[in-house]
Amino acid sequence: MNSRLIATFTAALALAASGLAFAADDPIQSAFVVLGDNGAAQARVVTTDAACPAIQADGKALPMTVRAAPGTLPLRPTRSTPAETKPSEFPVTVCEAALPRGVRKAAVGSHPLPAPVSDPKRIVVIGDTGCRIKTADNAAQACNDVNEYPFGRVAAAAAAFKPDLVIHVGDYLYRENPCPAGNAGCAGSVWGYGWDAWNADFFAPAAPLLAAAPWAAARGNHESCNRGGQGWWRIVEPRALKAGRDCIDAANDGVGDYDDPYAVPLGNGAQLIVLDSSNTPNKDVDPASHIGAEYKDMYVKFSALAAKTPYSIMVEHHPILALAAEQNGKDVRYFGGNPGLLSVFGAGNPWYVPGSVKLLLAGHVHVWEQLSFSTSHPSQFVAGFSGTLEDIVPLPASMPAELNVAPGAVAASFSNWVDGFGFMTMERTGKEAWTVLVHDVNGKVVNHCTAQGKVSSCDIQQVKAARAG
Repeated sequence: MNSRLIATFTAALALAASGLAFAADDPIQSAFVVLGDNGAAQARVVTTDAACPAIQADGKALPMTVRAAPGTLPLRPTRSTPAETKPSEFPVTVCEAALPRGVRKAAVGSHPLPAPVSDPKRIVVIGDTGCRIKTADNAAQACNDVNEYPFGRVAAAAAAFKPDLVIHVGDYLYRENPCPAGNAGCAGSVWGYGWDAWNADFFAPAAPLLAAAPWAAARGNHESCNRGGQGWWRIVEPRALKAGRDCIDAANDGVGDYDDPYAVPLGNGAQLIVLDSSNTPNKDVDPASHIGAEYKDMYVKFSALAAKTPYSIMVEHHPILALAAEQNGKDVRYFGGNPGLLSVFGAGNPWYVPGSVKLLLAGHVHVWEQLSFSTSHPSQFVAGFSGTLEDIVPLPASMPAELNVAPGAVAASFSNWVDGFGFMTMERTGKEAWTVLVHDVNGKVVNHCTAQGKVSSCDIQQVKAARAG
């Protein structure tokens, strides 16, 4: 048996052994728990039935209500050409129910729902998980190959870590356009922004990890209204689904592309603060514009949440204190954090975030990366390496001496994972202390880091992956 068949068999066996494979005659397509304001737990079920099932919570029946009924949404403008845009079909009912605080055991049908814990100590961090098929980028990832698109393997390995909480730093859906004719790597792949694409790109491969722990889910640019925003609001977003905020009518995108930050308590004076940076531009934000007003308002609310605890972790999609690269011919250009967020967050604040925010988690750059600073900036970790096509230009082994990732931010420690897929884990060892591990697709630890307050460091400056083939 060749290595790729072995990998396929192993992944399938892991999913089957977990008991989480959804039977063909089971109307429940997905069942999971997402955390929202103040850590409130929302149980979500996607079902082919018109009626919602009941949850069994600590032996009592808990009714679910319909969040979104089945339907085909009207055709709307997207980032793709009209020829490669189609209405989003959702032939499923999305159900929801608030789980009572302190619930210890919950299930819907034969599917367990993970109960939140008040002080999660073991956390999985993943990001940029979908399979990239995009005509404009001439990108056609081999979605049919578990080595070239390994998110299912990553999710199974991450579930084996037995986390108390899963953090997704954004970008779930990448199958935007049809697979090119004659391309065996993605032949037969579903595409667009409907349930079939969401299921293939995220919910099916993520099943073991969705069952392992509740999720704190950040929104990425692939979930903006002119991309996968309809599915985001219908299925994943923890807040209520409201008409006009659902990305159905493009005239309302000025509302649907923004959301207020919210906090998820971690216990012992710590919290996550989740921000929606899905629509941030790759240039300075005009403070007089609509987006300028939205992002300024977001920062004010972010600061108010941060003031409530002495230690906060910011979770959003676009890194503000990280390194990225692009290549034009033989010339490689390195650049720093997202200009849009930096221009708003840095208005009158040289540290870019409130003082109690000491750790930043993001994705968007399709690598794993860590930076710590000799200045009083918080450490930045990037975990955009869990499934989607990797960045063509890998990061350097060391930080270029002439580069600051943001004005005034002087890097003291830099580590990255080159040409490899995987996930990150965080295990709490103190009030503001974490052991951070980098894992490959099979769960093997390839780098060991520590974070204490705003300072972090890793054992290995640059990790070169040995691809499992």
